[in-house]
Amino acid sequence: LAGTRIICDRKFLLECKNSPAARTPPCCLPQTPGVTSLAQSSLVKLEELKERNESEEAMPGEQPGAVAP
Repeated sequence: LAGTRIICDRKFLLECKNSPAARTPPCCLPQTPGVTSLAQSSLVKLEELKERNESEEAMPGEQPGAVAP
């Protein structure tokens, strides 16, 4: 099989990363849960993780992974 190889240098790729076009999604992109947007279950899990992290930060005296006697 033959194909076309696209070669880009590092400087060009780094410049593309900061381009305004790279930061905004296309206007006609369909909303597909789990692909172009987070799935609803992922949003719920994300909120649970945030709450868990906040509660762990609220208890600074405890060591993570420490087992109580």
